[in-house]
Amino acid sequence: MIVSALKGWTRQQKHVVAASYLGWTLDAFDFFLLTFVVTDIAREFGTDVPSITTAITLTLAFRPLGAFIFGRLADRFGRKPVLQVDVALYAFFAFASSFSPNLIAFLVLRSLFGVAMGGEWGIGASLTMESVRPESRGLVSGILQVGYPSGFLLASIAYYLLFPHFGWRGLFVAGLVPALLVLYIRSNVAESPGWNHERAKASRILHVLRPHWQLALHAVLLMTFLNLLSHGTQDLYPTFLKVDHGFDPGMKSATVIVANIGAILGSLTFGLLSQRFGRRRMLVVGAMLCLPMLPLWAFSQNGLLLAAGGFAMQFMVQGCWAVIPAHLNELSPADARGTFPGVVYQLGNFFASYNARLQAQFAITYGSYGFALAAVAGVAALATAFFASVGQEAKDIDLHAPAVVT
Repeated sequence: MIVSALKGWTRQQKHVVAASYLGWTLDAFDFFLLTFVVTDIAREFGTDVPSITTAITLTLAFRPLGAFIFGRLADRFGRKPVLQVDVALYAFFAFASSFSPNLIAFLVLRSLFGVAMGGEWGIGASLTMESVRPESRGLVSGILQVGYPSGFLLASIAYYLLFPHFGWRGLFVAGLVPALLVLYIRSNVAESPGWNHERAKASRILHVLRPHWQLALHAVLLMTFLNLLSHGTQDLYPTFLKVDHGFDPGMKSATVIVANIGAILGSLTFGLLSQRFGRRRMLVVGAMLCLPMLPLWAFSQNGLLLAAGGFAMQFMVQGCWAVIPAHLNELSPADARGTFPGVVYQLGNFFASYNARLQAQFAITYGSYGFALAAVAGVAALATAFFASVGQEAKDIDLHAPAVVT
């Protein structure tokens, strides 16, 4: 199965997959830098942790706007040029965050970062899925989604290496690094074969989406709970390790690295299996397997057990996410493929964006971040499994023709 998925790739297909993977990796890298330094920024700005988690909420809340703006631009002008602009913008706003003089300026810059961040996933996923062979989509979907835990992993390494010497502001300066990806995209990536200039000029988003409103509503609900599952197990995980267990930066980074190794392996495994067993089935399996991981992940009192729990939980969570790039692009109306996957994904992010503040308030009320993380993750896993089970499937559909779901 894996040999079939890997063989026959052209040079251009390899560059497209690499560029889209790196785009999502570096996007996530810039996002997760903040999650390691929530308490440090709160102390510098003279405020509390829930106030700083508002920055996470705003980043997530503004992502749908970016998905729509950049998605429509990608449908109109092509995937490649818009992806370059988007990557440059999210790198700039992440870098600019390091110069925030106060909390208000910081929140504004993180909101603008959210707009730019919102555009990258949908464009990169549509560019890639339209470029690779149908039989490779499951594995490639997993490879793309590996970018998210890869970015988290890079952020944890950057935190370990840079934070003790340069503080949180120096850490955010590293957010400018993704801008270098623009040069790679410009030199090596071809335009998507699924994008057509004449069809793009005639496309009208409301006309395209009106017949598919039920599909869009279902996709948004699925993505809401899947985002709650991922952000509910990731965003305040470093804070949980520091506050509940007193981990120093080295221990915190090591534990997060182990968890993200699990996420990477889970993404590749579930993505590949989805090509054989179907997207929905693997979503349900991954979500339900999160439930038995909750006690080990959230309530262990030993560092090794916490690392094992983080590995197991992220293997399942990111296993679910491995299916999503292929699944949403296969379900998408052809004339809105630059817009539809990114918008429904980021609308789910919007409805899940209160997660960090909710979990922080739960932790204050009940005296445990472990309880707060487990409560949200358990509900989100059950809801994800339910909506995946009643959804539609369009595996292996021709992405160069109008989408038809079954």
